[in-house]
Amino acid sequence: MSSGNARRNATIDEALVDSEKRYASANPKSLARHLAAIKYLPGGNTRTNMYFSPFPVTMMRGEGARLHDLDGHAYTDLLGEYTAGIFGHSHPRLRAAIVEALDGGLNLGAPNRWEGELGRLMCERFPSLDKVRFCNSGTEANLYAVTAARACTGRTHVLVFDGAYHGGLLSFVSANPMQAPFPYVIGQYNDLEGCVALIAQHAHELAAVLIEPMVGSGGGISADRAFLAMLREESKRHGFVLIFDEVMTSRLAPGGLQSKLGITPDMTSFGKYLGGGMSFGAFGGADWIMARFDPAASGSFVHSGTYNNNTLTMAAGVVGLRDVYTPEACAKLNARGDRLREQANAIFQKRGVAMQMLGQGSLNVIHMHRRPLRRPTDVVSDPRRQALFHLEMLERSFFLSRRGLSALCLPLTDKDVDAFIDAVDDFCAIHRPLLQDDAV
Repeated sequence: MSSGNARRNATIDEALVDSEKRYASANPKSLARHLAAIKYLPGGNTRTNMYFSPFPVTMMRGEGARLHDLDGHAYTDLLGEYTAGIFGHSHPRLRAAIVEALDGGLNLGAPNRWEGELGRLMCERFPSLDKVRFCNSGTEANLYAVTAARACTGRTHVLVFDGAYHGGLLSFVSANPMQAPFPYVIGQYNDLEGCVALIAQHAHELAAVLIEPMVGSGGGISADRAFLAMLREESKRHGFVLIFDEVMTSRLAPGGLQSKLGITPDMTSFGKYLGGGMSFGAFGGADWIMARFDPAASGSFVHSGTYNNNTLTMAAGVVGLRDVYTPEACAKLNARGDRLREQANAIFQKRGVAMQMLGQGSLNVIHMHRRPLRRPTDVVSDPRRQALFHLEMLERSFFLSRRGLSALCLPLTDKDVDAFIDAVDDFCAIHRPLLQDDAV
């Protein structure tokens, strides 16, 4: 798509109306598909974050770092399937592994030749893992980690953080009736003194603390190392389980953010790319916890799941972690993401607009204001500005999320990054008069 029709408007509302009209005109087949789907699917989709107004674009295929929609437009994929698509689309090594596994049988009802190897690769890569078990999503991994912590400690409560997201049933972004019914203690992210006091108050009933070392969906906000070190110290002092949710952040260093920070939790949850692009989740940690999942032991925890070791995911996971997302590839991708973030923030400063990009490495979030961000509850932005930026990036052939999340994939090039920075600069130049304040 071209941004040639973009024009300066007197207000954000006018600019958004213009952008939505151009978007709807350019995507009639996606609109038709959406209208047909809403007859059978609430909102026309089966993943809430897939929806955006006025209607979501429908993708038909992808290859490398490119996506192609129903109306024939091509996009540079900066979203990377919300961090799961780190390998891009149809990576030849992964495709070959999946085809080989498919030829040998999809579901075998028994241990297969890949799952032990994937377990070894993960345990050697991530410091907290003495042992690991597989499941089918990051949500499921977090539910198992929390439940295991409660069972091992004999305590009930879970310390989580206001505005955090750990999956569809563990979302603390707002009042959420679809919440797993654990008793929660709600803390404030990066509030060291406040959380020390909260832990002291609830230490007798705390089974676990669940935290992302960098908030992914909550805005790309990094935890202070001192804050995480306090949680490590307090969990040891009071006997509760420290769980790092590294479903998103494990991509940010060869051994995850835990290795970069030098802080080893008791348990870690995983998902996304570690299944080689297939459905995947995992939870693991110290032997004193994970030994309880040994079915040969008396009184072991039951952990079943028909697809936990499905051959497609196991085969793709082995090849992806062993051969493709090597420590060297990890370092290169995250350096590219750091450069993108630095260049974007330089553009925002040059143009004098109220925008900023936060994150680490290949996982970043653009915010439509320049207020300091210390915790997820600080992420308050004008949804009209978010929608305008998102639609105009689509118009310029770049695909990222409505909330500004980008998760780079391996096939992206420096040329792709430069083109995106040019598109961001163009957007800021056109709409600068509408983006100079921090109004919400």
